[in-house]
Amino acid sequence: MIDTHAHLDFAEFDPDRDTLVQQMLEQGISNAIIPGVAPALWQRQLAIARQYGFYYALGIHPWYCPLKNDVDISELKLLINSRRQDHALVAIGECGLDKLRQDTWPFQQAWLEAQLQLADELGLPVILHCVRAHEELLALLSRHSPSRRGVIHGFYGAPELAARYFRLGYRLGIGGLLLNEDAKKLHLTVQHLPLDAFILETDSPAMAPKSAIDRRNTPLLIAQIVAKMANLQKKSSVLISERLSENAAQLFEL
Repeated sequence: MIDTHAHLDFAEFDPDRDTLVQQMLEQGISNAIIPGVAPALWQRQLAIARQYGFYYALGIHPWYCPLKNDVDISELKLLINSRRQDHALVAIGECGLDKLRQDTWPFQQAWLEAQLQLADELGLPVILHCVRAHEELLALLSRHSPSRRGVIHGFYGAPELAARYFRLGYRLGIGGLLLNEDAKKLHLTVQHLPLDAFILETDSPAMAPKSAIDRRNTPLLIAQIVAKMANLQKKSSVLISERLSENAAQLFEL
C-alpha cells in the first residue's frame, strides 16, 4: 500500500521518523508521497524524501501563495526541471483553493492556474486541495485541466460532487475523515462510486479521525481506512488495498 498524501517532512515527525518508517514497512505501507507546500520548505522536503526513498510532489499550497496577482512560478519550474530525471517526482502540488484562508483567497486562483498550466506542460498530474471552493475549482478544471488530471485530496463531500470530479477524470483522495461516524456524505460517496474513483491518503500529521487518541495522524491509519472502505463497499480489505494501490500507481506512474 501507499499513502498518497503524507507530510512526513513536517517537524511533528522529527522525534520518531525512523521508527515510524519502520512501522509503515511492517504494516505493508511500502511508500508515501510527500506533497510540497511552500518554497521555504522544498529543500527540507527533498532531503527527507531522498533519505527514506519517498515519492514527492512540488507545489505552492493555497495557504502559502504570495499575496500578489503577479504570478511568478519560475523558482518552482526551475527546481522541477532540474529534477526531471528523478523518478520520485510524481506530481505538481499540493495546490488549490481554500476559502477559509481569507488573506490569500484573492490571489489563490491565479497561482493555481499557473500550476495547472505547468502540470500540463510537464505532463504531470496535480494534487489539489479544496476547502469550500468546489464550484470555483470545478469551473477552473473544466477550462484548464492538465492532460494527466490528478487527485482531489482530502475529499469529504457527497456522491454528486464526487461524481462531477470523477467525470472530469479526477480521482478522490480518501483519508481519516472516513472513520468519523458523522461523515455520512462521505460514507455514501464511498458506497456508491466505483473503486476506480479513489486513492488512499492520510494527510499526516493532519486529519486524524475524531476517535484518534493521538491527534498527530500518521500513515499507520491506512489499514483502518481500508477496512472502513471494505465495509462500505461490501468487499474484502485485500481487494480494496490492491485496487486502490493500482489506482495510485496508474495516476502517478509509480
